[in-house]
Amino acid sequence: MATAGTTTLTDSTANQSITCTSSVAKGTLKTGSGLSGKSLGTVASLAFTGCTILSMNVSATIKGTMPLNGISYNATKKTASMTITKIHGTITVPGLSCSATIDGTSGTAHNGMVKATFTNKTSTLKVLSTGGNLHLYNVTCPVIANNDSVNFTGGYKFSPKTTITSP
Repeated sequence: MATAGTTTLTDSTANQSITCTSSVAKGTLKTGSGLSGKSLGTVASLAFTGCTILSMNVSATIKGTMPLNGISYNATKKTASMTITKIHGTITVPGLSCSATIDGTSGTAHNGMVKATFTNKTSTLKVLSTGGNLHLYNVTCPVIANNDSVNFTGGYKFSPKTTITSP
């Protein structure tokens, strides 16, 4: 399990952001050495809590089998470049009775992807705001629209401490 403090979901097309006080990633990491970069672990769920936009409460949940993949390792900095793939989730705004689906190429594709960097010193996976393919679909909320480009950022601290030295 990994936890993040402030996490932000941003619709860069509509220039709107949802700020959450925290986020929890649940899943598993493989142990051992000499592992290939593909599917070093799996994120089973991302739960965002304390989320608001324009002073309204927002619920955001992403569930599924989302592989955590190693792309490259920098031995000098002791960091690994990674991706989280097969992302599919839902955002709901109860105060407006509206929702949207987060995914990659369609609302049912289950192929959303974000890039991230894992730092061994802090045992933290930082989700990056660039390099992903997330979009909104099935939008029923005002201000945002289908196919809007979105991202989320946060730094997930792993517990117990984790070290990644390769993909």
